[in-house]
Amino acid sequence: MSGSGLQAYGKRLLGALYAALRALKLYPVENAAVQQALDELHALAIRMVEAESGMELRVVGEFFFLNETRLRLDLSNFATFGSFARSLQDHGVGSVEVLPGVVRDEWAPFLSLLLRKPDPESPYETFQARLDGTPVQHIHTRPESEVHEEEKEEALHAAKRTYAQSVQVAKEALGDLRLGRAVNVRRVKRAVQNIVDQVLSNEPSIMTMTTLRDFDEYTFTHCVNVCIFSVVIGQRLGLTKLQLYELGLGALLHDIGKMRIDKDVINKAGGLTDDEWEQMKEHPTEGLLLLFQMGGFADVPYRQMLMAYEHHMKGSGAGYPTNRRSRRIGLFSRIVAVADGFDAGTSVRSYQYKPWPPDAVLKEMRDNPKRGYDQLLVKALITATGVFPVGTLVILDTMEMAVVAEVNPHPDKLHLPRVKVISDEMGIPLDEPRWLDLAAPPEDGPTRTILKTTDPQKYGIQVSDYLI
Repeated sequence: MSGSGLQAYGKRLLGALYAALRALKLYPVENAAVQQALDELHALAIRMVEAESGMELRVVGEFFFLNETRLRLDLSNFATFGSFARSLQDHGVGSVEVLPGVVRDEWAPFLSLLLRKPDPESPYETFQARLDGTPVQHIHTRPESEVHEEEKEEALHAAKRTYAQSVQVAKEALGDLRLGRAVNVRRVKRAVQNIVDQVLSNEPSIMTMTTLRDFDEYTFTHCVNVCIFSVVIGQRLGLTKLQLYELGLGALLHDIGKMRIDKDVINKAGGLTDDEWEQMKEHPTEGLLLLFQMGGFADVPYRQMLMAYEHHMKGSGAGYPTNRRSRRIGLFSRIVAVADGFDAGTSVRSYQYKPWPPDAVLKEMRDNPKRGYDQLLVKALITATGVFPVGTLVILDTMEMAVVAEVNPHPDKLHLPRVKVISDEMGIPLDEPRWLDLAAPPEDGPTRTILKTTDPQKYGIQVSDYLI
């Protein structure tokens, strides 16, 4: 079945499932309307089961996947299909698999179970026990938790590919600029499009990639990280996909002016002299000029030029380059400034050997007006990273050590992430890291809380090893 055919078929199948479920809710199973709905559902299902040797329908959040293909739903049918998704989620069901040999009489008991009130204590276990007590033999389910774990693994692999490819593209583009060669702008644009797609489809996975800190590749990973964080902030602001792409392109290229700065200054270990710092402060202007001269764009990239030029200017008028008259810094430039400040503050750089803990960087950006960051944009970043961003090494009040692995999506619980406990209270590493949700009711002993953050380098810990 072709991609477009599968999309149309999937929508019809979901419509048939919803219609049968609604008919069973309103009428007894013997009713003609119920029988007709079941006939139509079975006819659609058997067609795919026979053609594909089986059928699996997964629901992940607000999305449906039919045999690994995500169904594109629109506003006209979203509410209808969302109702069916909630019926599955209420019972903890993440996947429905229909096997060859399914018969029409199996649909009514399966759907009737979805209409029953779920068990609040153990919804999936109760649903599965009820299903096992019916004649249904060819319709199997899997729990939502199991499906979500698989989705996370798949998303992580996809994000890792996107991240590695984007770093390579940034390395090639900046290298070509330093050598005076033409940049393959098409590859750069494609890399940005892939990052935007990753953020829109699975933001947590691509955010996790920013924990891959590599000092030797800092210039290139920094460009990619700033692109990711900028697009994440832009998404929080409700920018369109096209606007996110424009923003991401400028973010990826925001530091290209450094290719006109002496490499010895860029890579110098330790602090910069006054003369070297004056050179460094020229890179925004050099970036603007490089973008103006760069070929491969259909139009002059004015937005990207402004992002390169303005990302170190401060709203208070401080920062650089200096301007003779007052200037209103553009939204995209302010977004890139926040993304740049966060990634730079948490990274090992040639002239910043010891990075700050991520939570301390966010607090400084939020609370110190002298830094000049747009407070609304900093708060937008915090809603994505949480108070303790992914990759932060923390000490719990039990003296166990843990790595922050997932942000709590609830706005009131951004300080309560999911962590991986990596050592016991004596500091002895665990053979296998243990998941712990700081927002969940404790199963054994008192609730754990984060006592403080600490420096992974102090313990020789590479946090990405526990995340990727």
